[in-house]
This record gives sequence, structure tokens and C-alpha cells, in this order.
Amino acid sequence: MSLLDRLSLTARILLVNILPLVILGGGIFYLDTYRAQLLDERYKLARTEAQIAAEALAGVTKERQEALLVQIGKEQRMRMRMFDAEGRLWADSFALAEPSFNIDDPSDDNFGLRFARFLDQIVDTVVSARPVPEYIEPEAQTADAWPELVRARQQGLSQIELRRAADRTPIITAAAPVGLNGATLLTTRNAKDITESVRTARSTIGAGVGFALFLSILLSLYLARTIVRPLQTLSRAAQKVRLGREREVEVPRLPERRDEIGVLARAISDMTDGLRKRIDAVEHFAADVAHEIKNPLASLRSAVESLAKVDDDNLRRQLLDIATHDVRRIDRLVTEISDASRVDAEISRAIFEQIDIGALVGNILATRANRDLDGDRTISVTMPPRPSLVMGVPVRIERVVENLLDNAVSFSPPDGEIQVDISIESGCVTLSVADEGPGIPEEDRLKIFNRFHSDRPEAEDFGNHSGLGLAIARTIAEAHGGMLTAEDRPDGRPGACLVLSMPEARRSSSGSP
Repeated sequence: MSLLDRLSLTARILLVNILPLVILGGGIFYLDTYRAQLLDERYKLARTEAQIAAEALAGVTKERQEALLVQIGKEQRMRMRMFDAEGRLWADSFALAEPSFNIDDPSDDNFGLRFARFLDQIVDTVVSARPVPEYIEPEAQTADAWPELVRARQQGLSQIELRRAADRTPIITAAAPVGLNGATLLTTRNAKDITESVRTARSTIGAGVGFALFLSILLSLYLARTIVRPLQTLSRAAQKVRLGREREVEVPRLPERRDEIGVLARAISDMTDGLRKRIDAVEHFAADVAHEIKNPLASLRSAVESLAKVDDDNLRRQLLDIATHDVRRIDRLVTEISDASRVDAEISRAIFEQIDIGALVGNILATRANRDLDGDRTISVTMPPRPSLVMGVPVRIERVVENLLDNAVSFSPPDGEIQVDISIESGCVTLSVADEGPGIPEEDRLKIFNRFHSDRPEAEDFGNHSGLGLAIARTIAEAHGGMLTAEDRPDGRPGACLVLSMPEARRSSSGSP
């Protein structure tokens, strides 16, 4: 397999259509990154040099300090200045000896250097480089004239500052405290080599653009041959699936292809398997539905058939109550089953809105209080200091919260307390509902989210719940990119705790799922 066969289809198309722009633009961004990396290394070097020099200068005589300033400045090609505790300059390596470097005057530069500086300005504009202040020697040679020295004196730590010389080369200064008597050291380095390296690399990239144009023509001819044939094969397989013979179709997986066509072939093959599994799941779901509806239907049938044979009024009323209860149970089952079957499709087509979970919970609790849905149970709510925003379908998120509260109320004792806690952490909004019921055994914490799973309190009338509430709630949570789990109460007390977690939304954002 050739190297081009290993490239993704997207990469090949980009090579053909915008190769020159990618090389040129990518080179600009790479060079800016390269320059930033070089500067970052120089920052670390300048800080280390300043700290080491400051330690060497501390505790020695003034004559020795002056000698070290000259020696280090000459060897490292930088300017070193010492300031006393009052911020006065008392030693300068450039004054004590011949300067180890000079800052060039751009007015004397030739056309090549001026053009290079012009390109530097263009690159900085394209990449939105951070503005760098000009390097200007202050008239008053005191520590207060240098911001980095001021910070070093205040914080007792070394400080770094970047400035730009008149010829657009970087000037890196580092300040560090010397000893414990308040003296400070300032080092200055003109990092010309960084600018020179970047300019040389830019010239090399320009030479490669011409070669890229020729290469694009050859790649175009290559793409015409490698794309059409496999797409035709996949198209024929898709036609067979469309005609309803999907169980007979063997979609070629093209394992030798590492590009998007290979991914597409394997995706279509996996899709065929997924369709078969989906059909099997629908059949199982239909069987479960038939089983769940069969019980109340049998009870209803028995009650109705017995009505014609019973003359006792009390017994007839009991049979009518049973029939009414079974009708309501069937109606509830049909409603819940219908909701469970279409929740995925509805959410996939819905437009997500920004929802404040805290405000939503407040509205739900107020409505429940007006309708006396919580009985004698107390519901306490803990809110975060800022809005708990998520993206979703409001009516569906409301359904999840209602299901969690209904579940907590049904398992809590009549005078129990239900704790609702809303928190925001690490870009995630979490809603937990904790009750004082018997809790959920660890081995059953996944089963409670299964369809038609129903483990209700003994005091609750049979058939009041379909066993789909938590299953629907988890489906809605996952469709919103979140999750719904069962955990122990965080305070260690007996009871269950259901936790809904969803990604936090940015302010004033909107979109579809």
C-alpha cells in the first residue's frame, strides 16, 4: 500500500484544491508557533540566568559583584544592572566594560531587511499576535522605571518582560532580588537569532509553494481513479438495502482502505447490522408491551364477565372499581409506552433552548405544591450561586425532574424530607434528588432504569406505575448528552439518591442536538 493510499480522503481533496494556501497559511501559523516556542524557552533561560546570577552576587563584596557583572554579561551577551535597596542604579556592565551587544538602528538597513520587517508586521496581523511594547531606555535609571523590577521588589520573585526593539527584534529583560537587603538585578538580552531563524524559515516555505502547484495536478488524476470505483460498489449495496433485502446484503467493508471511503464502507456495514438489531429490539419491546397489557386486560375481562353473573350490589361495585382501575392502568401503560417509543425521535428533531435548571425546578415545585402532589413530605432545595444553564427541550427536562420527584415522593415516608441539590462543577450541571426511603441495593441500581421494571413500596396500590418512568428519564438525559444514575446519599443517611448530570451551557447560546 502506497503512502497516498494511507491518507484520508479529506486530506487528498485539500491537497488538490488548496494545497498552496495550506502550505503558505500553515507555514505562517507554524512559524508563529515556532517563534512563540523559542521565546518561551528564552523566558525560562532568562529567568534561570537572573536567579543564578542573583545568587552568585548575593553576599560578596562590591568589587566582586562588579567583576561578576562584567564577566557574566560578556559571556552571555547581555546587559546586567544592579540596583540598591532604595532603587538607585549603582552598577552597569555596559558602563563597567565594553557593551556585549548593540541594538541596530533600522534607518541604516538595506531593502532586504526593511522588506523582512514588513513581512513580520503582516504575519503579526494575520495571526493576531499579542502587541509588544517598544524597548525604550528610561531617562531616570532607577528601579521604579522598570515594571519588572517593581514587581520583583514587591513579590520577592524573579520577573520576565518582553519588549520590541526598533528593528523588531525581541528584547527580553529579567529582574530578580539579590540577597535579603532589598537589592535587585536586571538582565537585558537582544534575542536577534530568534527573528533571523523565523525569517530564514519563511523564505524556505515560499520556495516550496511552486512545487506544490505541480503536485496538485498529479494528485487530481490519482483521486479520480481511487474515489469512483468503491463509491459505485457501496451505492449498489445501499440500493439492495433500500429495496428491503438488507438481511441478504453483504456490504463490502474495504478493510484495506484507511480513508473516509473505508470508514463509509464499514459504517454502512455496521448500519446494516444495527438495523437488524433495531428490528429485533422492536420485536422484543412489542412482546414486553403485549405481556404488560395482557395482565390488566385479563383482569378487566374477568371483572366484566363476572358483572353479568353477580346480583350482590356490593360485589358489583367492587367489580366496577376493579374494571375502572384496570382501564386506567391500561390507559397509563399506553400513554407511557407511546411516550417511550417516540422520545428519541422527537428530541433528535427538536431545537435545543437554554434552560435554567434552578428556575425550572422552582416552577415545578410551585405547581406540585398547588396540586398537593407531595402530600406531607417536605422538599428542600439547594441552589448554586449562579444560573445553572443547560441546552435542551424544556418540556422533556421538566419530564425528567417530575419523574425523579414522583419517584422520591412514592418511596419517602409521609413526613419525610426530600432533598434537591443543584450544583455546577467542571462544566457540568448536576441535579440530585435524595429521599428517606429504603434506598436502592447496589446490585439493582442499573435494573431500575430498565423498561417495565417496577419495585414499588408495599403501601402503594398495584398498577399505579408502569415501570417506564425512570427508563424514559434516562433516555431523555442521554439524548441531551447527559446521564442519570442511582447513588448513595452523599450524607450517608438511608435512602436513595438519583443524580441527573448535563453539560453546562454557555450564556446566550442556542442550537440543535
